[in-house]
Amino acid sequence: MEATSGRGNRGRAAGAKGGGGTRLTRRGRILAWSAGVTAVVILGMGGVGAWVYNDLNNNINSADVDDKLGQDRPVNLSPGSKNIMIVGSDSRDGANAKYGKDLTTMQSDTLMVLHIPADRKWASVVSFPRDSWVEIPGCEKGDGNSSSQHHAKINEAFAIGGSNGKVAEAAACSIKTVESNTGLRIDHFMSVDFSGFKGMVDALEGIEVCPEQAIRSEKANLNIDAGCQTVKGEVALGYVRARYGVGDNSDIGRIGRQQEFMDALAKKAKSKLSSPSAMLGFLQSATKSLTTDPDMAGIQPLTGLANELKGIPSDRLSFLTVPNYGREADQPTDRANVVWQYPQAANLFTSLAKDKEVTKAQLDALKKNVVYASSVKVQVLNGTGVSGRAADVAEKLTKAGYTVTGTGNAPATVTKTTVTYPTGLDTKAAVLASRLPGLQPTADSSAAADVITLVVGPELKVDDVA
Repeated sequence: MEATSGRGNRGRAAGAKGGGGTRLTRRGRILAWSAGVTAVVILGMGGVGAWVYNDLNNNINSADVDDKLGQDRPVNLSPGSKNIMIVGSDSRDGANAKYGKDLTTMQSDTLMVLHIPADRKWASVVSFPRDSWVEIPGCEKGDGNSSSQHHAKINEAFAIGGSNGKVAEAAACSIKTVESNTGLRIDHFMSVDFSGFKGMVDALEGIEVCPEQAIRSEKANLNIDAGCQTVKGEVALGYVRARYGVGDNSDIGRIGRQQEFMDALAKKAKSKLSSPSAMLGFLQSATKSLTTDPDMAGIQPLTGLANELKGIPSDRLSFLTVPNYGREADQPTDRANVVWQYPQAANLFTSLAKDKEVTKAQLDALKKNVVYASSVKVQVLNGTGVSGRAADVAEKLTKAGYTVTGTGNAPATVTKTTVTYPTGLDTKAAVLASRLPGLQPTADSSAAADVITLVVGPELKVDDVA
């Protein structure tokens, strides 16, 4: 994928007007904490560097997930590249119980994957809408039991794994879900507890936001007027968490607002580098809220990551959202979730897996051509000679929203899965083929009109159907 990505906009967090402060480049969104890492050096000049370093280093929690991910994982197709999953963890116990009702203990309101290529010349941050309707694999629940494979919102994975209150199981289930739905190998993870976020904001004496409309959100415990104002603590947390009562009430809108807020947070943190007391408070809150895999659990590896990202030009770092559309288009009764748009989503994941740069401008251009899964009619034929294979694949496709017109046996057994389509259905055939590994659809002028034919071969596993 190739295209040119535009630079960041300017303005205050969330809808600033007029001559507000300049937003940081998009690099600032992912490096809000890197200004704090730099502050360690400044604090060290005051003679307390070793104490500060050790104290902050010990704040960072470590959670080993390797033994919870199983053996059937994607292969890293580009040695030297990194995929880091970043989760915004929002525990609903203790003081945070007021943010949401009837919810399991651990929640994830933010899920991203940071891809750093082997050459370190560009990077992409991919956001996954929390309402993404995906298949959640079976996961360990931390109590000796495991969940069953099922479809649900993508953020449910963190809650299922974290039903025992431990980040390791929560992160492991999220990693398994991301890997199984994208084909990307996750190398590291970071979980940031939003309770620590409040301390970060307070240490910086608040962040200015400029909502264009008043926000009244009971679920986020937020009630603020329109116009520029400085928010702290629980109000700041409610501001980045709020979904309902803001704009179009969408999770997509919340993602944008969170990115805007992090721009402002990063700028404020950089402005406080000359204030050791402010930066120490910021660092204490940031590190206490952070849990990572063992290889990332420390100031040194985090500083190394920050240095890698600092070398990337701002116009070569893209913030992307997985292409999606409302699931209502495929399932009229579901107005609460989104599904990923294919083949655009598959192309995005494949490009990153192969270490090819993806930019926002290109992705925005491609996702304009939406083909709803429900508009793709497919008949599934069993070419394996093994009873039930067509029915199993058809069931997966139906759950993914496709219109299965029928199943049956192929005229003869085959050695490889094929997708054939009649003239004029090349786009819809490409959508279907993108859900199946390594398949290229083939035109067939003799095929029945309006129906694509999928012949299941012996190499296609049911779990391979995305």
